[in-house]
Order: sequence, then structure tokens, then C-alpha cells
Amino acid sequence: MDAAVEPTPPAGLLLAGEQLPRFTAITPGAIEPAMDAVLLQARAELDELVAGEVPALSVIAEKLEALLDKLNNAWSPIRHLHAVAATAQLRAAYRACLPKVSAFHTEADQHPGLFQALSHLQTAMSQATGTGEDGYGEDGYGEDEDKRAWLDYKLQQMRLSGAGLDEAARQRFAEITLQLAQLTNRFSENVLDASQTWQLHIENIARLDGLPQDIRNAAVVKAQHARSSGALLTLDFPVFAAVMGYAQDRRLREKLHRVWVTRASEQPPSDARFDNTALMGEILKLRHDAARLLGFDTYADRSLATKMATSAREVVAFLRDLNAKVKPYAQAELAQLQRFARERDGLDTLESWDVSYYTQRWREEALGLDVQALRAYFPIDRVLHGLFTLLSRLFGIGAVRCDEADTWHPDVRLFRVHGDDNTTIGYIYLDLYARQGKRGGAWMDECRSKHHLSASEQLPVAYLTCNFTPPIPHGTALLTHDEVLTLFHEIGHCLHHLLTEVDYPSIGGINGVAWDAVELPSQLLEYWCWEPQALALMTAHIDTGAPLPAAAVSKLRAARTFMSALAFVRQLEFALFDMRLHMEYEPANGAGQVQAILGQVRAEVAVVRPPPYTRFEHSFTHIFAGGYAAGYYSYKWAEVLASDAFSLFEERGVFNADVGRAFRAHVLARGGSRDAAQLYRAFRGRDPHTAALLRHHGLALHSCGPGHGGPEHGGRGHGGRGQRRM
Repeated sequence: MDAAVEPTPPAGLLLAGEQLPRFTAITPGAIEPAMDAVLLQARAELDELVAGEVPALSVIAEKLEALLDKLNNAWSPIRHLHAVAATAQLRAAYRACLPKVSAFHTEADQHPGLFQALSHLQTAMSQATGTGEDGYGEDGYGEDEDKRAWLDYKLQQMRLSGAGLDEAARQRFAEITLQLAQLTNRFSENVLDASQTWQLHIENIARLDGLPQDIRNAAVVKAQHARSSGALLTLDFPVFAAVMGYAQDRRLREKLHRVWVTRASEQPPSDARFDNTALMGEILKLRHDAARLLGFDTYADRSLATKMATSAREVVAFLRDLNAKVKPYAQAELAQLQRFARERDGLDTLESWDVSYYTQRWREEALGLDVQALRAYFPIDRVLHGLFTLLSRLFGIGAVRCDEADTWHPDVRLFRVHGDDNTTIGYIYLDLYARQGKRGGAWMDECRSKHHLSASEQLPVAYLTCNFTPPIPHGTALLTHDEVLTLFHEIGHCLHHLLTEVDYPSIGGINGVAWDAVELPSQLLEYWCWEPQALALMTAHIDTGAPLPAAAVSKLRAARTFMSALAFVRQLEFALFDMRLHMEYEPANGAGQVQAILGQVRAEVAVVRPPPYTRFEHSFTHIFAGGYAAGYYSYKWAEVLASDAFSLFEERGVFNADVGRAFRAHVLARGGSRDAAQLYRAFRGRDPHTAALLRHHGLALHSCGPGHGGPEHGGRGHGGRGQRRM
């Protein structure tokens, strides 16, 4: 184990300045009193900070960052455990503390003395000489420039938190913030509970025909643990995805599809206890009210105040422009798929629960590619070897596993990330497999933030969480290529966090980054998962050790653009629904407008029309319980950036260290300390274009799958202003 990892402190204690948390020392009963003590100290330090004469900018920045960092170090492990190792006791402790932590952050962001002090410093600085047109020095990356960026960001953050409002409005804004924290947490818990309380007993194992063997085995083991015969299917995503893509039993596919798309809704078979309908209405109303208090017409306007896109109309135009280019391809793909299903199985009507299944069968027949068979080439340790080798070549970093790390589950791994000289840069916790009590999906989050202040120094630590198919007991996890893509995606976020050179956590790493640019590093990393040179590094057959054969690489690359337009327009549907919902929300229309707007968006964008009972929005945690409200478009916006950025590697070599180091210096190292568009131009030498995105999706030529033509696509750039995360 790395020397920086110290022995576990006495049970029940939270953090005492260690580099890494002591997860085994956190007991639910100790959480609330410990957090009360941390919050009490934070309030005292905040009041003391601005009690007298206004401190110098460096002093106020360092002290404020230090007190916020201490709070994050205490709360982060608890917040994380709530997501990945939830128990009834931990949930109760988390719910008890969440309002208190939310209230403190609102108080800090609205603190009159702090707001006055920072405003005074900004006024004084704006009168100083020697700055460029944007208020920053010529080199743009110096310590003084970082302090100025920190000040500008903090004041914007405070204004958007109601610091400039009168006392009554500030109090109302604080109440809304607290209510939203509680409601969005309930929304997320309802989705988790609706998913994990459902299971299906399969007595006749033949109904599982077609499923990957590991999924079948796991279902049988679950039944055995439940002292039952046959198999048990759950709603863990790997199980659901496997049934949709491989189950030959069409009725089984339909059953799981219906359960999945009605989770946490009023539609049967969802349990009414977990219905999110009312919560959606309350969340939307509170967001609208908060935006109006701040002087915005809609929550969409409030959301875009910290993004590259300048207006909701610009976002809608961006999405509709892409839809006009891509939808004809998607329509042609669906027509081909319908014809294939009819010719193969005599299926007259292709339903939502058939699309994935026949896409897989068509891919297998058209390309000769069995994506499940490829799993044998992606054992987790080999994938990690290839990943870290790639990071070494591109960015000059390596990783070493800490074998005796204190973690929350035996499957969790801790890696020490180091530079070329073996100096420790930071740490990553990898928690890769689905299990009971763990929230679905994949994400990266901060455990510790980097800072190098006069009073202390701290290395960055990241959580990387996925929900891959777990290995069978005493076996090795074999990843699908989609899971490899997910791993690389989340590693991109980790790099943004770990490689920052900004010493103020509020604008370092993923913090302060324009939300529609924060996916750039994560989406960029995915591109290497398709490159033959990179695939040679990350593949080794579980039995023979042979890398993925060249023929299989060619088929995999062909599969990348196979039916890609259908997936593309699906993302456009989500993004346009999200933006229109927050643009057009009217309190008088209640929660019913959610389904109405979604229906309008589907009529405009969707190619595959779901059955009327579908309630996907009830489990759309990205916008109702995450950070993507009026921001889901960010995935496509950032994909334009990432695709355009990777085209530079294509021009100069996919392992080109000079391009990698430039991306590290201008994007990863700078975090939210500079305008996102400015940083992209510093790296790429120009604004981004959509041409590379369409080309990478196979949509830039006169082709739309085997034997079909399609419209020609051009490209257009988009820029804008910028300023925060995933």
C-alpha cells in the first residue's frame, strides 16, 4: 500500500486531515453529531473571515477555500456512501444532515459580509492597470490571473445564489434551495427503490435463451440465494440491457421493458409508493420560482448563465440543426431494421422492446460481429493496463494500485496516480460493479480537491463509479466494449479533476467549468476505444492472452456507426425535451405539462415512438435529481468539442504526446479558471466545427447503412462564452 495511506483512525471518527477518508470508521450514528460540529466551526470561521477590515484577496480566497474544503472532506464520503452503499441507517443519517449542509452552503453563498467584501475587492481590482481586454494578464495562466478568476467566479456564484437580493427574497431563495435538495434526493431514492424492489422469478430457464452466459448464471445464483428454483431477474442495468438485446423470448423483453419505462411512475406495474409525478411538478415550480427571484424569465435562462451557450434559443437551434441533419438517416435505419425483422422472423410491427434485439441480430449478420463474444478480450485488468498505458503516453502520468486501501466494499480498488518522476498527483477509487444498495448509472465525483495554499497542501482524490456486470465468484470480470467506453468516459472526468494546476478548488478541476464543456475530456477519451493501436493495449483473450484480432477490430469499428443515427436522435430527444421543459414551464399548468411537452418533442424528433404508458421522465435523474436541468444538451455540445479535438490527434497521430500535453496544459490543467471557449481555442487554434462529429458517426457521407443513400451533411461551428460540471 502507498506510504501516504495511514492506519485507520478509531471507529466513529470522521476525518482529521488525512489524505484519504476512513470509510470503515464512518458509522451512521456518528454522522449527524460529527457534521453538526463541522458546520458549527465553518460558520464561525466564515463570520470571522469578514468581521473586520476587508482582507487582501489572497487572504480571503485562501481562508474561504480552506473552510469550504474542510466541510467537503467531511461530507463527501457520506454523500458517496449514500449513493454506493446505502442502508436504512445511512439513509436516515444522510437525510438528517442534507438540509443542514444545504442550508450552510446557501448561507455562505448569500453571506452579506462576504458579498460586500468580495464586491469591494472586485471594484478595486477593476480600477487597477496592466490587464488585458478580458481583465487578465497577457499570459493568462499566472497566479494573479487565477485569483482574479476566482473572485469573478465567486461573485457570480453568490449573485446566482441570491446574495444581491433583499432580506426577504434571500430568505425565500434559501428556503427554495433547501426544498430542492430534499425533493431531488427523494426523486433519486424513488428511482433506486423502484428498481431494486422489483424482481421476476423465471421457473423455466429456457425463457432465458439467448442471454449472455454470465447474466444467466447470475440469475440462477440469485434464485439459489433466495432459496428458489429457476432464475431471478432484476432491474440492474446490465440485466435489463442484456434482456433487451439478447432474450429470444419476446414476451420477456416486453415485460422488462414495461417495468423499466414505468419505474417510479403512476403507471402499473410500478409501486405507487415510489411515484415521482408530484415531485416533478414541485421541482419544476421551485426552480421556476428561484429563477424569477434572481431576475430570469425562466429556469433555462438561469441555467445558461454559467454555460458556453448564450441563450435557450441558441441551444434549441443547435439541437434542431443537428436533428435536421441526422433524422433522415435515423428514419432510413428504422426502415431497414423493420424490413430485417420481417424477413428474419416475420415480425410485422417493430415495437420499442424489439429495437435493441433486432439491432444486435442485424449487426451480427451484417458485420459478423458478436459483441458478447468480444468480452473474452476485455478482462478488467488488461483494460486497466491499456488505459493507464494510454494515459502515460498522452499525458505523462501512471497509476499504481494500493492493495490495502480502506474502502466501502471489497470490490473497490484504489489507485495512486503519479507523474513521470513518480511524484504522487492524486488518487482514484474505482467501484465498477452493480450490487444491491448502489445507485444505477456511472459517474465521477470529488472525494478531495487539490489545493496548495499557504496553510496547507492537499492532493486531489476522485471517485469513479460504474455498474458493470460483476464477475462470477472467484472469476475475472469481462467487460463489454460499451462498458469499456463508459470506463474511459469517467476516467476523462477524473483526469480533469486530478491534473488541475489551479490551487483554488472552486475553479480547479471540474469546478467552475461551463457545464456544456465539462464533458469534453470524458467524451474525448472514448475515441481511443475505437483505435486499433489503443485496442491492442487494452485487449488480451482471457484464455490465450491474444489481442483482439485485426478482423474483429475492423468489425468493431464498422459497428461504431452501425445504426448510429437512431441513438443520435434519441439523445436529441432527451436534450430538446429538457430545454423546452425548463423554457416553457408555466406554474399554472402543473405537472401535466411534462408529458405534454415530451409528446410534442417526440412528434418532432423521435423515430421510434414508444407505447403510451411510457414514463421515462419519471426516472430521468439527470435533470430531476442531477446537475443537467436545462443542460442535458451539454452532452451533444461537448461531443462537438470532443470530436473536433480528436480530429487533431487524427491529423498528428493518435498517441501524439505534444497534442496530449497541449490538451493537458490548456484544458485539463486550467479547470474553470478561464472561459471554456478561450481554453478550447488555445488548444485547437480555432473554434470547433460539427464536421468531425458527423464524420465520426458515419453521417457525413451519402450513406445510411448497407444499400441506402442519405442526405449530404455540412458542418457549422459554435462558440460562445463560458464559465461549471458533470
